[in-house]
Amino acid sequence: MNWLMNLVVVVQILSAIVMVGLVLIQHGKGADMGASFGSGASGSLFGASGSANFLSRSTSACAAVFFCCTLGLAYLANSRELPAAATSVLDAPSAPLAPASGAAQIPGAAPVNVAPAVPAVAPGASGADAIPKQ
Repeated sequence: MNWLMNLVVVVQILSAIVMVGLVLIQHGKGADMGASFGSGASGSLFGASGSANFLSRSTSACAAVFFCCTLGLAYLANSRELPAAATSVLDAPSAPLAPASGAAQIPGAAPVNVAPAVPAVAPGASGADAIPKQ
């Protein structure tokens, strides 16, 4: 199955390169208008609009191959079997976030108990006799 995906990617890249090249070498429709004023080569204002020539037909064929390869790659990517251990991020329960110290309280919400950074010392104790309160 992996070789098929690689083959479709190669065909898609080649069709994209060929399509870009074909678009770049085509003659624009607006170029006839500028040529008609100076040289009089064209009988009408925008030139004759005949049937599509070889370049435009081959560009549309390359575009069709490119879109088919894109749809094929999307199908191949979604049809792969997922291992049993693989789960979505959305399936995992979210862990509650601890509030940051000094965070603003929401009015009407229960206050958040945050432990102080420095332990409190019992009143009247000094030096080595100081025992932190718990």
